Amino acid sequence: MNPTAALIILCSLLLQAAGEAAQTRPNIIFILTDDQGYGDVGKHGHPLLKTPNLDALHDQSVRFEKFYVSPSCSPTRAALLTGMHEFKNGVTHTTEPRERLNKDAVILPQLLKSAGYRTGIIGKWHLGNAGEYAPSKRGFDWCSTNAGGPNEHFDPLFIMNNKRMKRQGYREDLFFDDAMTFIDESKGTPFFCYLSTYSPHAPLAAPEEFVVPFRGKVNEEEAKFLGMVANLDYNLGRLMAHLRERKLDENTILVFMNDNGETHGLDVYNAGMRGSKCTIWQGGYRAMSFWKWAGKWQPHQVHHLTAHLDVLPTLCDLAGVTLPADLAPKLDGYTLRPLLESNQPQAWHDDRLLFHHVARWPSGMAAAHKYAMAAVQTGNYLLVRSQPCDDPACKQYSSQCTTLRSVEAGATKATYTKANAQFHWGVTQHDHWSLFDLKHDMECKTDLSPQKPELASKLAASFDKWWDGLFPTMIQLGGDKGDPDLLKKGQIEKQKEAPSTR
Repeated sequence: MNPTAALIILCSLLLQAAGEAAQTRPNIIFILTDDQGYGDVGKHGHPLLKTPNLDALHDQSVRFEKFYVSPSCSPTRAALLTGMHEFKNGVTHTTEPRERLNKDAVILPQLLKSAGYRTGIIGKWHLGNAGEYAPSKRGFDWCSTNAGGPNEHFDPLFIMNNKRMKRQGYREDLFFDDAMTFIDESKGTPFFCYLSTYSPHAPLAAPEEFVVPFRGKVNEEEAKFLGMVANLDYNLGRLMAHLRERKLDENTILVFMNDNGETHGLDVYNAGMRGSKCTIWQGGYRAMSFWKWAGKWQPHQVHHLTAHLDVLPTLCDLAGVTLPADLAPKLDGYTLRPLLESNQPQAWHDDRLLFHHVARWPSGMAAAHKYAMAAVQTGNYLLVRSQPCDDPACKQYSSQCTTLRSVEAGATKATYTKANAQFHWGVTQHDHWSLFDLKHDMECKTDLSPQKPELASKLAASFDKWWDGLFPTMIQLGGDKGDPDLLKKGQIEKQKEAPSTR
């Protein structure tokens, strides 16, 4: 055999081997819903919602019962796509420019592409849309979004792979249609489908047949909210049936999560928890987390402390991605693979600390909000400060501090609740960390800090170390930018201050 022929045969064998390796990699569908609460599923005890498809997924999945995200939308997305706390990428709000994910960050679709995956995003991005921040510039091969965001429910204007087109139908139905199109177009190539819905985010609207079952049982706003969740369940059923019909079910990992705590269903049901979206109580960031791989993982519950930070290292591990040497040490998350593959009790980062912060302070005022709506979590314990900041300048602007000041003054109505603000937006004692045992006190009513001063002190010190170490990076990457009028008043100088140490 001549050298040229031998080289051709060798290259052919290598390409064949690469193709076979690609075929063995699991497809990945990651579904992230917007403003659905942990309790908004039948299997979590909801008294009104019927969610047969979510219930089926629950029963077929590895279920992480102590899984936490961020208290609001963009921060959660930044954390799960980077494997790092959102502050490390300058994402501290849901508005420009503080929603922008650091354009130099290495994110999940880019890493999966390096392993031969075809990547697609359908739905909501909310991490910056202009120029280099757009999802089409961040590792996604295929993009389908809608121009009107959460405001356009019916017959929306879509942007599909940079082409604008008017579509007929309900937005979420169309998103799931596009997910199935993306799956079919991927053919034999392993794919990563990031399906990020706008439902059930406000403004609230759903096809009438999904709203009708709730009318007369709750108010109109709540009926529409629950109708949006019911529609998501319907569409999940369509997608799961599509996978079975295409015989993709056994080589596809399906993950379902929500992006933050309860919103417009708060007064209906919150699974016994205190707090809503944008609060620092557990109800603000506990999420459902269902992971299914038919034939590979036995359904079971996991009670280790887990988080959105673990999504990137886990999916990269399962997809055979080798993390860049300079990236791995920066990650705050861990691979969940041992917990997915075994239902036996095991040690797994049992000393883990999770740091939560609502952020959303008026721009230029980060330092003053170090202790405003902050928490540390380890095991079953949650250390909390739910209080407004002490900076008088903050009172000029509308923020979460505004709500807390109102509640502190006796208000019973606040965002997402018409009568239970004192509970869900409860204010803790100023200049004091409160400690709660979530296993025995889900509603966080008994402060254990007097009984466990050493633990409270240890966790408080860990928060100071975390914030002080992260603060310069967060500022450098734009986590305190915006509000030009505020900056003109000299508040920009707060960016240059050392973090508060009180």
